[in-house]
Amino acid sequence: MSKRLLVSVAVLPLFALAACGDNAGEGEGGATDPTSEQALNDQIMVDPDLANQNEGNAALTGGGDQTIPPENMTPEAIQAAKDAAFALVGGSEGLKELPAPTQYGAEIPETAGLTAAARAAATPGGTDCAAGVEYSAAWAAKLPAIFPVYPRGTTKEAAGNDQGNCSLRVVSYLTPVPLNDVLTFYYSRATTGGYSAEHATAAGDNIISGRKGNASFVVYGRRLSSGLTQIELVTGGK
Repeated sequence: MSKRLLVSVAVLPLFALAACGDNAGEGEGGATDPTSEQALNDQIMVDPDLANQNEGNAALTGGGDQTIPPENMTPEAIQAAKDAAFALVGGSEGLKELPAPTQYGAEIPETAGLTAAARAAATPGGTDCAAGVEYSAAWAAKLPAIFPVYPRGTTKEAAGNDQGNCSLRVVSYLTPVPLNDVLTFYYSRATTGGYSAEHATAAGDNIISGRKGNASFVVYGRRLSSGLTQIELVTGGK
């Protein structure tokens, strides 16, 4: 598991959630380049050690490595997770086909929907919501109802800020469910919930992002060499 999760207002349009340490190189193009490293300022650092200080939420953290409980990785458990996700999107009527991604490569244009969604989550009305972030696995339970952790996913790191105009949530979790299924889940939840939704690829991640009024979300997903799917979920606004 990564030692910390970085969320930078400056990097959000390019590589908003970047894993460091052990996670470097897990995904294609996963390592940050020198330009991205320089831009990592005003960052949220979510350390598993900080999250684990809240023993009341120990069941949420799932430890500090790239594993999840064996009982969650059986074919039966994976199918149960898929079935629960299918029900959450409203069955076949609510399930939407994931469109082919827009491929941004290393640079995401200012006009991209992803840029707007990322900035809206981190800096609503110009407020720097990274400054007052709190670290606790409990923030995973405070995600907007429309964008929960995928059923039976194992939360590894989480942070949030509800001060002033902020309603920032940042959650990293693992699931054995294939990446495409997880992305389709969030795309379906967004579009049926009245959000705009864009599928893109950038810096080795598959990304779903969108907005609805003052609310926004960004989902970063990658398949790890272990076979697990890693998701970083960012939401903001109300």
